[in-house]
Amino acid sequence: MGSSKLAGIVLLVVGVALLYFGYQSTQSLGNQVTETFTGRFTDETMWYLIGGAAAAAAGAFLTFFRK
Repeated sequence: MGSSKLAGIVLLVVGVALLYFGYQSTQSLGNQVTETFTGRFTDETMWYLIGGAAAAAAGAFLTFFRK
């Protein structure tokens, strides 16, 4: 197993974990109240979701498409 494939797997796992924590954060009472009044989630929640999506995409690319 090459080092880029191993890095891809790590990034994929970290990305999925960040997406999970971001989703859990969107379901919290505080975030629901903030979203109700402002129309958007808190900055921390958005960073979890954006970072998780980016890490998962990069990890998937390195794992499945890079040789």
